[in-house]
Amino acid sequence: MLISVLFFALMNLVVKSLQRLPTTEIVLFRSVISLLLSVYYLRRHNIHMWGNNKLYLVLRGVFGVTALTLFFYTLHHLPIGAAITIQYLSPIFTVLIASWFLKEKTQPIQWLFFLVSFLGVLLIKGFDTNVDLRLLVIGIVSALFAGLAYNAIRKLKDSEHPMVIVLYFPMIAIPVMLGFSYFYWETPVGIEWLYILLMGIFTQIAQFYMTKAFQASEVRFVAGLKYLGILFAIGFDFFVFGYTHSLFALLGMALVVAGVVLNLLRKSPK
Repeated sequence: MLISVLFFALMNLVVKSLQRLPTTEIVLFRSVISLLLSVYYLRRHNIHMWGNNKLYLVLRGVFGVTALTLFFYTLHHLPIGAAITIQYLSPIFTVLIASWFLKEKTQPIQWLFFLVSFLGVLLIKGFDTNVDLRLLVIGIVSALFAGLAYNAIRKLKDSEHPMVIVLYFPMIAIPVMLGFSYFYWETPVGIEWLYILLMGIFTQIAQFYMTKAFQASEVRFVAGLKYLGILFAIGFDFFVFGYTHSLFALLGMALVVAGVVLNLLRKSPK
């Protein structure tokens, strides 16, 4: 899981370094790499590519593409630490949506944990001068759509191979992002091509090791390690981009992570 956290952090750093390119174009390149790797895997293992429950596969793709595009946009316009912390609200939306959509019970104490996380977001908004209301709303909407995507994945857990679910992301993203990129195209130059390749490689490595971590141990033992990514993000902000977060903004980040991790521990089986 620590390897996964490291490579997700490196992916975020690469995306931040591609600020000259439009967000939709970055999502397009990432999706092309994902499509090639996914199709190769499915063909090699002789797995039917189109799946069974196409409605939820398409919904998962739409929700995931929306979430990632908005998240990459916030990465371009916010310090990495702030963008990632706001995205960490996605497990909260996952639980809230699951309580309605999947009829999963939400325990009363979890509402307190939700409140702690949202209090942290308010601290970040209030004490980080780079976080304006528009970017905050975009980040929260991104987390909401990530929660919708996770619930769609859970709905598909008994009917679809995981790689088929992954495949529908680039299948939805590529035509949509091609349409947007037609109006805002910027041809990558020089080292940007290397960054694009690294973005795809880092993403695949991160997802691979995250999957192995969840397969090798109970969720409650490894899920919380994901949020160590905030330490990498704060380090990149300081050492790479020369940005220092205020003490209250750091406290806000800690509250967001604390609320999410406490919720994960509460939801996990004893």
